Amino acid sequence: MSPQTKRDYYEVLGVTKNAPADEIKKAYRKLALKYHPDRNPGNKEAEEKFKEAAEAYAILSDTGKRAQYDQFGHSLGGGGFQGFQGYEENFRGFGDIFGDLFEDFFGGSTQTRGGARRGADLGVAVEISLEDASRGKEVTIEFPRHETCALCGGSGAARGSKKTVCPECRGAGEIRVSQGFFSMRRTCPKCQGQGERIEKPCPDCRGRGRVERMRKLNVKIPPGVDNDSRLKISGEGEAGERGASRGNLYVRIQVRPHPFLERRGDDLYSEILIPFTAAALGGEVAVPTLDGKVKLRVPAGTPSGKIFRLREKGMPSLQGHGRGSQLIRVEIDVPTHLSDKERASLNEFSRERKETEGIPKKKGFFDHLKDAF
Repeated sequence: MSPQTKRDYYEVLGVTKNAPADEIKKAYRKLALKYHPDRNPGNKEAEEKFKEAAEAYAILSDTGKRAQYDQFGHSLGGGGFQGFQGYEENFRGFGDIFGDLFEDFFGGSTQTRGGARRGADLGVAVEISLEDASRGKEVTIEFPRHETCALCGGSGAARGSKKTVCPECRGAGEIRVSQGFFSMRRTCPKCQGQGERIEKPCPDCRGRGRVERMRKLNVKIPPGVDNDSRLKISGEGEAGERGASRGNLYVRIQVRPHPFLERRGDDLYSEILIPFTAAALGGEVAVPTLDGKVKLRVPAGTPSGKIFRLREKGMPSLQGHGRGSQLIRVEIDVPTHLSDKERASLNEFSRERKETEGIPKKKGFFDHLKDAF
């Protein structure tokens, strides 16, 4: 393509002439992924657009070349840009652009050249009661994890043996793979990015540098944790390769259902039966809470479904903002077995009040729940 027929590089990438470097790189990523030959096999138009975007990026991502292009355009003062064909002659440097941009998208290794990987994170589940979640608890957990091999110190090589340079990557830890007209870096499959081969593997770890062991650990669970809360314990995961840092341990909390309390946030909900005499005459009834039984004052004439709030009897806040409440919905306990004396007394009570008709309820459960807040 001649300089006269080339499209403006800024137009190719869809950016303005004063666009910063990160915007140019972002625009190029988008076009490169859209028109990549692997995503458009056999599509010549997509291949040409990919080349065009790559050429534009190669110029505009280089400060010096961009300044020349801004001054002279494609003509470069009559000499003309070499275009993409010219960059293919010095493809090693240009290939680094593709390596940096495409490793994340096409399975490139995140391991640095010849570097060791950080240890993997681990997860352990712990089941506790609602009471433990309220007060906090120290639990002992035991789980398998990889430790650095004590015999070889994590090298993977047997005592007295040597490591040799990997013949595939020649010690670089990675190889360059060509795909069409560009190349990408890949972790060496022979040495897994280490750049060296073990002559005689360690008998304990069989060359891996790590062995599996059981780890016992005491973990303090803070008050207020909820179901599926996760605690992060730094440095208690898998050992890294060849002395690299450990991963982290994540402890997932499972809170067992309580027999009579239901949790919603920091508040607890329960239902209790109270004697119909207490509902009619008023009085105190014992209410079970996480802190033991407390006295609840029931006013005379309390209807069934009434909701009471006990402040500071809920769950403690993980953020340290006090405790929630316990909301108690009362139901009237109507006796089913009466003595003759009790029956006679209730008949007299009914005649005195002339209770012969049902009375419609004015409020339902959810109305009472609104009143409680």
